[in-house]
Amino acid sequence: MAAVLLGLLLFAMQSPPVPSRPTADGRPPLPPTSLPTSHPNGTLQQLPKIIIIGVRKGGTRALIEMLSLHSAVAAAQNEVHFFDWESHFQKGLPWYLSQMPYTFPGQLTVEKTPAYFTSSKVPKRIHQMDPDIKLLLILRDPTERVLSDYTQVFYNRLQKHKHCQPIESVLVKDGEINLGYKALNRSLYYVHMQNWLQYFTLGSIYVVDGDELIRDPFPEMKKVESFLNLEPQINTSNFYFNKTKGFYCLRDHGRERCLHDSKGRAHPNVAPAILQKLYQFFHEPNQKFFELVGRTFNWK
Repeated sequence: MAAVLLGLLLFAMQSPPVPSRPTADGRPPLPPTSLPTSHPNGTLQQLPKIIIIGVRKGGTRALIEMLSLHSAVAAAQNEVHFFDWESHFQKGLPWYLSQMPYTFPGQLTVEKTPAYFTSSKVPKRIHQMDPDIKLLLILRDPTERVLSDYTQVFYNRLQKHKHCQPIESVLVKDGEINLGYKALNRSLYYVHMQNWLQYFTLGSIYVVDGDELIRDPFPEMKKVESFLNLEPQINTSNFYFNKTKGFYCLRDHGRERCLHDSKGRAHPNVAPAILQKLYQFFHEPNQKFFELVGRTFNWK
């Protein structure tokens, strides 16, 4: 009898869930839980308990690589774009689950998609999946983030042999800051944060200081461990400064690795007058963000 019951239990765990009816707007439902997909070696695919929601060019890749140093964390390899891309979201949670890594019991799954932070529809969707999820938001000085954003697009276009606009022509229009430049909107952190705080409390979101993570990653990662209630495990020996690259790389059980060469690229030279315009443009939005999160950051 015990063998029969065990067989029925295993069958139930491995069988796909019965599809639910779509919601009133035709979108697939987001149930609060989903049966994990098991593997013969005892590992499971599980929905993430941690999501790095952004911001683009804020240091999300560095953050997830550093977080992966912890043995209790398993990271999805790619940016999943489940909650912001309709073509992915329409596939439902079973597809999202299939994008997750296999984890051992006790491990937490994390995924990162920087575009989540600036997408207005994402907070509600994540909350519907798991209102208790832990969110990591890594931010940099908004002016530096804009310059990094431009640099990434510049090199991407260069590799595809496409025309590249000088940075001055995208930052300034008719002598004023070009409000139509999308990279500027991504750095208006308070606008997007207001949307997230409609669904999550500040206790669910930890804002990682991306500038500090670059300068000295260890103290910032200890704060991340504490926020996630992880047993302290990451230490100073996990980081070493690579003079050739000009930033910190990782060391894990004797194995050393650095971020891709596309990371840490030098920003273009920008005229001081234009930089000053950017600092002035972001001054008031930055103050609003500081008030919103109850913290200040060393931004110009």
